[in-house]
Amino acid sequence: MLGFMLPGRGPRRGWQLQGRRVYLRPPRHGDYRAWAHLREQSRTFLTPWEPRWPVDGTGRLAYRRRLHALASEWRNDEGYGFFIFRNVDDALLGGINLGQVRRGVAQTASLGYWIGAPHARQGYMTDALTALLPYAFRQLGLHRVEAACLPGNAASRRLLTKLGFREEGMARQFLKINDRWQDHTLFGLVEGDLAFADGPRDR
Repeated sequence: MLGFMLPGRGPRRGWQLQGRRVYLRPPRHGDYRAWAHLREQSRTFLTPWEPRWPVDGTGRLAYRRRLHALASEWRNDEGYGFFIFRNVDDALLGGINLGQVRRGVAQTASLGYWIGAPHARQGYMTDALTALLPYAFRQLGLHRVEAACLPGNAASRRLLTKLGFREEGMARQFLKINDRWQDHTLFGLVEGDLAFADGPRDR
């Protein structure tokens, strides 16, 4: 079941997922300046792990296109994008995307995430995914969440393993990262693999 949203509808206004130190909600137009600043501030930090961004990738028009694409994915049950904010001061920390949702016999989505350089390795992404993953299984009705990371991304591998993801193999030249086709380590998670029992609080 889809919980708070159905195909053809987006999240209700003011809805968010509450973690211990962070909360998650869909991006808004008013988030542009904080997002653009954090992305520019983190460009060197993120470049080795992401597809190459266009020159105008952090421009206002590009951001508006991203919002339209995310809204369409929400409405069509194709993907669910979130920004991560810190509870104490509402600072934007990063983002998470549950994309490529496959229903029918699969009930699967692919997980992607990023954290701004000033906020890395402080446990924020662990907190955010601890809130999101039970929601993905219990409210969005997914059976399986998949993730992939570069073999040399030790921080991401530790994060996924800590959350209960199981390493499932290697995919050759899986994604074009930093303008080069690169191998990725594949991980999978089903609800019974979750390394924590508490679910998220939505409001």
